[in-house]
Amino acid sequence: MKVTGNLVDIHNRTIYPADVYIEEGKIKEVRPLLTEVQNFILPGLIDSHVHVESSMVTPVGFAREAVKHGTVGVVSDPHEIANVLGVAGVDYMIKEGIKTPLYYWFGAPSCVPATTFESAGAEIGAEEVEILLSRNEIKYLSEMMNYPGVIYGDKDVLKKISAAKRFGKPVDGHAPELRGEKLKKYVSSGISTDHECSTMDEALEKIGRGMKILIREGSAARNMESLKPLFKSYPDKVMLCSDDLHPEMLVDRHLEKLIRQLFAEGYDIFDIIRSCSVNPVSHYGLEAGLLRPGDNADFIVVGDLREMNVLETWIKGTKVFERGKILFEEVHSQPVNNFNCSEIRTDDIAVRRRGKNLKVIEAFGGELLTRKCIIETEGKATVESDSATDILKIVVKDRYRNGPPATGFIKGFNLKKGAFASSVAHDSHNIICIGVSDNDIVAAINEIVRLKGGLAVSADNSISSMQLNIAGIMSDRSCSEVAAAYEDLSKKVKSLGCRLNAPFMTLSFMSLLVIPELKMSDRGLFDGTQFGFTSLFED
Repeated sequence: MKVTGNLVDIHNRTIYPADVYIEEGKIKEVRPLLTEVQNFILPGLIDSHVHVESSMVTPVGFAREAVKHGTVGVVSDPHEIANVLGVAGVDYMIKEGIKTPLYYWFGAPSCVPATTFESAGAEIGAEEVEILLSRNEIKYLSEMMNYPGVIYGDKDVLKKISAAKRFGKPVDGHAPELRGEKLKKYVSSGISTDHECSTMDEALEKIGRGMKILIREGSAARNMESLKPLFKSYPDKVMLCSDDLHPEMLVDRHLEKLIRQLFAEGYDIFDIIRSCSVNPVSHYGLEAGLLRPGDNADFIVVGDLREMNVLETWIKGTKVFERGKILFEEVHSQPVNNFNCSEIRTDDIAVRRRGKNLKVIEAFGGELLTRKCIIETEGKATVESDSATDILKIVVKDRYRNGPPATGFIKGFNLKKGAFASSVAHDSHNIICIGVSDNDIVAAINEIVRLKGGLAVSADNSISSMQLNIAGIMSDRSCSEVAAAYEDLSKKVKSLGCRLNAPFMTLSFMSLLVIPELKMSDRGLFDGTQFGFTSLFED
């Protein structure tokens, strides 16, 4: 079997007409041609860091969408489902991934739970992490979000890193805004990547310390605009990743559109392609082919290099996508879950005034970082949402048991009425809700309880929702179906006044305690800079 096209040779940095001969899933020969040909043959694209669960579809659903965009493999951190189901969740993702031709290179989740300051569905300790790392399916230790644990020598954290070293597997980092001596100590422990950089200064300091930078362009966090100059100064130190892609974005694009954008802006095509092929293969020790004789036949065919319009995707010598058609079967998954809480009442989310000044989370579209605002409150006995000033209640409810919900306040969502809730709430995936009226907040949360996982919008005595029947964070429906339902709910939230581009995605990160500055746990308001709980009021 042979495939003909203009071969993009990223090793010798040339492009030339060639026949690529395939035998038993591998490239047998690359034979240059003297005649002009159409189309271009490139190495298959690799996402160097993604949480498949954030697409709200299973590994099967994700694969069927990703191959359309020329993706042949993903370095996947199953951290989200692990926080719900523990090691059983990791096993679930591995078993589902095997049902597809897409390469799934899974990591051993390093922080389950992400912190001790929230209620999670499971725990993965150092011994379990070591067992996971001993398995061939596990390629690395997933992002070490507990950077204080690394810096201050937490024994359990260091055991996990030590285990990865013993098995010769890299350790991913997660260190937003970490600089100076603390960064030096973090990196010296053996952590080799970071995907949380938002500025060039931060990225350059981390590269100077020996880290590789994963340039993230996902649904909620988008850092490519700030970090793309690294392609000119440190092309061998960067990889492209999405981190979190919600379903509607995965339907629209994956890495191929990022390549097209960078190429159009004048960045070197070979450096761009290497960032999502050679660089991750080299760093993580992946088995994906790179268009050399003897390699696995993993490549894509595009009609126009500048447009990156994917015509064909090949994995291990098998064509898995061709001109709009997916060429492998859709296999449905058996639902798994861990959802054990009951409904709440309006009295459960009442906030009694206990000080003059109120600490408020300030959220920003396209950013995971938040800021702390201090708002002077009036002398009423209770504090309510105020849509006029965009000070809204945020409630987090433990989904794993019947603990009381925690209530705080947030700005940046601009709801004028109603409420919206989700059980996709990083990292423990409790129920999180933002709203104007207590009745709507309670209605939205109770709808999620009824569904045992999903998204809900409540307003005008009406509730709209979608169920996520797998671990409360994924659906076994197709990505296009989930995307359509998700976009419909997002439009409803925007009709209530929300100005954010991705309201549910932004909402899901308001409980991610490891990202400064203020976040909301099911146990109370959390200060990410001090890494501890903080009071809702201050004098």
